[in-house]
Amino acid sequence: MARQQERARRTRAAIIRSAAVEFGKSGYAAASLNRILEGSRATKGAMYFHFDSKEDLARAVLEAAVDRYRASTERWLGRGDLGPLDVLHGMIDEIALRLENDIIIQAEFRLIIEPEFYRDIQAGGGRILGRSIRLLAVRAIEHKQLRSDADPDRFTRTLAAALAGQRYISDVLGGPADLRSRFAEALEVIVDATATPEWAEEFKRTGWKVSARLEDLNLAL
Repeated sequence: MARQQERARRTRAAIIRSAAVEFGKSGYAAASLNRILEGSRATKGAMYFHFDSKEDLARAVLEAAVDRYRASTERWLGRGDLGPLDVLHGMIDEIALRLENDIIIQAEFRLIIEPEFYRDIQAGGGRILGRSIRLLAVRAIEHKQLRSDADPDRFTRTLAAALAGQRYISDVLGGPADLRSRFAEALEVIVDATATPEWAEEFKRTGWKVSARLEDLNLAL
């Protein structure tokens, strides 16, 4: 029984991964179930055992992306060895790394701009990231890294919009894009406008203390 359950879990995961590749390349409307099946090496019966429709598959990809956003943000929020702004940089750097390397996150970004999934933006990975950014902005004010008059909500809205804009621009321009550098630039511009002089002076000397690592992403899952 346990062996059958594990085989079913692996089959479902393989179908989701293949669907993510297809949605990431073709979008939702043009995605082909036959190509998803071919990429997963699953049978049609197995696919319909786990998923009722293409929309059901897409929502499974979105749910998998939420799990990955949650894993990344929770791990960084638990870093007690770093100041809030260094945690924020590491977390944003990891999201950029995922957007460059994680097929699930790449597919989520493509799906949420499709009309069928507009409403999922409010419940997706962006919401998790936004809450984490705000929490770290509040912590940064408490630790005197951001000025006492900094507005956490305004900070969060501006940074989230800047990150989304960088991602969209990289798609429009085409070709390889260093999202990690672009995300860091967006963060630094916004932090520079709200940081305390003491933190800004230290940052000039030391820069960011930590970066994301590809091996922490668990991309095989």
